[in-house]
Amino acid sequence: MGPRHRAASVAALALLPLSLLGCGIGGDGENDAPLGRAPAEEAATKSRERVQAYLDAMSAKDVDAGRSQLCAPMHTAFDAGATGPNGDFADHFEVPRTAITDIRTGPGGQEVSAVVTVAVGAKEADRRLLFTVTRSGADWCISGETAGGADPETSVTP
Repeated sequence: MGPRHRAASVAALALLPLSLLGCGIGGDGENDAPLGRAPAEEAATKSRERVQAYLDAMSAKDVDAGRSQLCAPMHTAFDAGATGPNGDFADHFEVPRTAITDIRTGPGGQEVSAVVTVAVGAKEADRRLLFTVTRSGADWCISGETAGGADPETSVTP
């Protein structure tokens, strides 16, 4: 094989991956995302699912189902406080209504705002919560919960 033939072979091998991409092998470009980042729609959908499952567990007082929505680093704090006097799963109050009011991208992940109606006897109060949902490997989990969140009067839920 002469130097000219080798150069042509190297050039053909170098261009092969580019030509395969043009044929559709290697991805269509529409659903390709940078490694470690999910498309916006998937992030919003998965975040909504995780928070809704947590809210449903809170309403049903299903501590195990609620815990399963959380990222592993939150388990210890959850176990210590979930059923305590101010915990999300405390026995002395009911959760008759919940609503997700907003989902947006934040600095720590997807931020999901929710309104939870808490009832003690005949008294009811709405509490706003802000959940942070992050991707952990191939799955999603709740990595934070704080009081607050987007105002339901001005929020738009995707």
